[in-house]
Amino acid sequence: MFHSNVIDQTIKKLRSQTANLLTLLNLGLGGFATLVAINGQLNLSVILIFTAALADRFDGLIARKLNIESDLGKQLDSMSDIVSFGVAPAILLYQGILHSFGYPGLFFTVFYIGCGAFRLARFNITESNGYFTGLPITAAGCLATLSYLALPILPSHLYLFIILILALFMIASFKLKKF
Repeated sequence: MFHSNVIDQTIKKLRSQTANLLTLLNLGLGGFATLVAINGQLNLSVILIFTAALADRFDGLIARKLNIESDLGKQLDSMSDIVSFGVAPAILLYQGILHSFGYPGLFFTVFYIGCGAFRLARFNITESNGYFTGLPITAAGCLATLSYLALPILPSHLYLFIILILALFMIASFKLKKF
């Protein structure tokens, strides 16, 4: 009887942490994406950021499916998202092109990260009503990462505009329906 109870409690505890483990995977992938970008492995950074996006997508789905949503999970998700979709894409674009613009490139890189943090903080204190206010950081990070793939095609100065627009869209007040 005791043995069965311990196993049941362990399974229940593991089940309750499933979404958080995926969230931590998202964080780890974003951290690795940042570090490999700093080391010049920009294509690997792209793959890691997009893989982090998959982990981010599934952590919320699993939390809702298993009915294990929590305030801790929401905060952990935001902390992970600022790394994976704020810092990592910003460093990817900085290393890929923005560094060539000197201080303006530095400024827009940091501005993007700051807008992402602001967007996540606003999300965390707002009641969920079926809409996002502004562009979600995951979408902004994926678009920034996707834009890196167009580096050989797009004029380099366009990247200052891309990162600025994505940053401003994150803090904008327009509403987007959640899907």
